[in-house]
Amino acid sequence: QVQLVESGGGLVQAGGSLRLSCAASRRTFSNYHMGWFRQAPGKEREFVAAITRSGGGTYYADSVKGRFTISRDNDKNTAYLQMNSLKPEDTAVYYCAARGGIFSYSVESYDYWGQGTQVTVSS
Repeated sequence: QVQLVESGGGLVQAGGSLRLSCAASRRTFSNYHMGWFRQAPGKEREFVAAITRSGGGTYYADSVKGRFTISRDNDKNTAYLQMNSLKPEDTAVYYCAARGGIFSYSVESYDYWGQGTQVTVSS
């Protein structure tokens, strides 16, 4: 079992930046691939970014490529999502998730989820 706690969400103007953090409860954090997903009102949860166990591989949705950066610090059991050049359409609840086994970025394949943090981007 892995418990995940997100932080860092908030209200920001378009063009601004936020950094989300995801703290994991287990010292075996490095055994898990980590992903960030988001869900806007009335929409399905969607993939944003993912990073492999070692941090050597990162993957992004086309909608955030070049603006968002996912990273992790395995010594601190924490994953991050740096979000720059934010747009109103980035407004959503952001979730981090952990997955063991083979790397994937499908929503359904992640085993453990945080409670989410709200990101609101005003125009």
